[in-house]
Amino acid sequence: NVLVPGRDWPAAAPYPHGGAILPFQRIVAYYGNFYSTRMGILGELPPAQVLAQLASTSAAWAAAEPDTPVLPAIHYIAMVAQADAGADGMYRAVMPDEHIEQAYDMAQEIDGILFIDLQVGYSSLPVELPKFREFLTRPDVHLAIDPEFAMPPGNPPGTVIGSFSAEEINYAIQYLDAIVTEYELPPKVLVVHRFTQNMVGTPSAIEPTPNVQVVIHMDGWGSRELKRSTYRRVV
Repeated sequence: NVLVPGRDWPAAAPYPHGGAILPFQRIVAYYGNFYSTRMGILGELPPAQVLAQLASTSAAWAAAEPDTPVLPAIHYIAMVAQADAGADGMYRAVMPDEHIEQAYDMAQEIDGILFIDLQVGYSSLPVELPKFREFLTRPDVHLAIDPEFAMPPGNPPGTVIGSFSAEEINYAIQYLDAIVTEYELPPKVLVVHRFTQNMVGTPSAIEPTPNVQVVIHMDGWGSRELKRSTYRRVV
């Protein structure tokens, strides 16, 4: 596939290296955590039912736009912000490796990809991201980070909306870029959740690379109608 800058790809963005997912495919992802029924469908239904519904959703997108192949994805929250400080005072819990492997197996079953999603609480990406390096060396595992739960000092998760600076996001980009280079992988996708202006500081300073495709994801919070209204206002 060949992209035409300015028509198919933003002229200011780096042209992706070979094997890039975007914009050649549409990623359709189901989200959640196996411990929680309130964080998304992955915790609401048994895996087989989740995959059946994901297949149905993927088929609907494929029918709506047949020219863009659908790539299904499992988007697993592998680090969850907590209301309690925990033993180290970081207000976050790391999910067990076997849960991440379960999410990966689900993605493999549907020839899809896995997103590992991080909510760092009082911690930081330089501290937490290396814990997931082994998973990220796999060509079909990608990363998502959630500024909402990257908390300023003195504000536990859920009390205010957190944020990531461009510098912090660029750290994640460079970390992924180094993995892609070392293991000769296709480009990684980095999803940055965002539903307020202040969740991402100085977005113009974010620096994608040909090895890392940065997606600012119009996330939402609250009821379905509130999410839709935020999407219409912001996107």
